[in-house]
Amino acid sequence: MKHLPGEPQQLPGNRASLAGHQARHFLFGVERGVATLTLNRPERKNPLTFESYAELRDLFRALAYADDVHAIVVNGAGENFCSGGDVHDIIGPLTRLDMPGLLSFTRMTGDLVKAMRACPQPIVAAIDGICAGAGSMLALASDIRLGTERSKTAFLFTRVGLAGCDMGACALLPRVIGQGRAAELLYTGRAMSGVEAERWGFLNSLHAPDALPAAARATAQGLADGPTFAHGMTKKMLQQEWNMGVDEAIEAEAQAQAICMATNDFHRAYHAFVAKQKPEFEGD
Repeated sequence: MKHLPGEPQQLPGNRASLAGHQARHFLFGVERGVATLTLNRPERKNPLTFESYAELRDLFRALAYADDVHAIVVNGAGENFCSGGDVHDIIGPLTRLDMPGLLSFTRMTGDLVKAMRACPQPIVAAIDGICAGAGSMLALASDIRLGTERSKTAFLFTRVGLAGCDMGACALLPRVIGQGRAAELLYTGRAMSGVEAERWGFLNSLHAPDALPAAARATAQGLADGPTFAHGMTKKMLQQEWNMGVDEAIEAEAQAQAICMATNDFHRAYHAFVAKQKPEFEGD
């Protein structure tokens, strides 16, 4: 039953609005269906802390229930994306933790990637400057990545004596750029330039640094203005079909597409096409 004009819409108990959400450890805002999340410690190239990791994880979990967010932009303040875990706030304390404490931390960081992959909204990462360690995983967990020629992406875990298999890197990176290229980056920890990243398929496109924010916003806005229920289904199937055989994937897509054919957006698109108009999608 549709709500009356001027009457507040009654959302089901598992739905929520994030337009007024106040983030503590980064910047967050919602405009025209696009949420923008900005890591905001530019003086140190936007590193992550224990607290920001946890808040990011919780926010992406909450986004799964946000009716007013249809696409997400993730970027960094200043001229860098994210330099990874803060050396003083994370790396130092980790050297003093026992095994249960270490495992609690590594599971938390992995949960952030899981939350990004599970939220239905497409995530657009705008990558300029340094994108390293956990920052490279934030980028990798995004759905679309835009960058600049001067960007430097490094999965530098081996540079600090750790394995390259952090936060899902060994599962996700080969699927994006191929096994051999992923192996090289994860073994060596070397930085991948923006040009190389675009050529290898890690970045979808390159932009001038001053044009990158607008390009990311335009990409996200185009998605937010589209059939958002169908986008959520597309993202779900992109993740889910990794663990399926081809026959199972074809059947899963048949079911997913049949669900989308029952939406109002599908009918809106048809009637707009017949009327030679551009469809106005509403996400239902």
